[in-house]
Amino acid sequence: MAIEEKYIEVKGLKWFYREAGPINQTEQPPVLLLHGLPAQSYTWTEVMPDLAERGYRAIAPDWIGSGLSAKPDARDFPYTPDAFIDALGSFIAALEIEKFHLVIQGFLASVGVQYALRHPEQIARLAILNAPVTTDARLPWPIQQLGIPLVGEMMTQDPLLVDRTLEKGSGFAISDKDLDLYRRPFLNSSAAGRALFTTVRRLQLKTAMAEIEAGFSSWQHPTLIIWGQADPWLDFSQAQNLAKSIANSQLVPLEGVGHYPQEHWSQKVSDALLPFLRRQEV
Repeated sequence: MAIEEKYIEVKGLKWFYREAGPINQTEQPPVLLLHGLPAQSYTWTEVMPDLAERGYRAIAPDWIGSGLSAKPDARDFPYTPDAFIDALGSFIAALEIEKFHLVIQGFLASVGVQYALRHPEQIARLAILNAPVTTDARLPWPIQQLGIPLVGEMMTQDPLLVDRTLEKGSGFAISDKDLDLYRRPFLNSSAAGRALFTTVRRLQLKTAMAEIEAGFSSWQHPTLIIWGQADPWLDFSQAQNLAKSIANSQLVPLEGVGHYPQEHWSQKVSDALLPFLRRQEV
């Protein structure tokens, strides 16, 4: 199954995204997959073919400031949650997507949950993998330090930050082939580091988590929570509490899996995600 690499310019911002078309056309809504920090849409490339084989159009963008998408100066794009939410809405509209399944993982991808809560009419189903979604969530030190003035500005210019962060969060080594791709934006331009530094500084995690927690109290959409129990940054109790707060939810714990389940355990992710998307509601 080939995954196409595409660009689209929306309101002056160039988005890079990967897309896998369904093998057999169905009436199913597309699946939008959002990555966290400091990953890229590449993180979903093992899951996307499984979705396509089951008849889903799978779309995974690089966030503005990440991967191969635009990295504008902070004077032109503020890198706040609201800025990302507005940009995501414009991206979705440009692809002429009216309703979709949303899959998110990691820090920053929680912005996608804020989008879902603000636009519930567009969401068919929601799947959450190891992401900050409760007020108990804290920004882990390996990411937090990337936003410290001077220190963070230096660290985000070092491509090896990718190795340190991804491997610390997952608990496993990332292949040289994958690391080469993840490092590339930082090797190509200093803009990648500046965008990451500004994104971390302006995550507004406390405010965002309060909005998400309040929004989930009345959330009725089918929701799947896939959680690596060995995540060093987000405790499994957060997933359990989230599942209790959502009326129509399902929790799938993954033993021995860290912060980035799709990186090393993509088959487990697909095995949980596909039945959830295909399940008929009573």
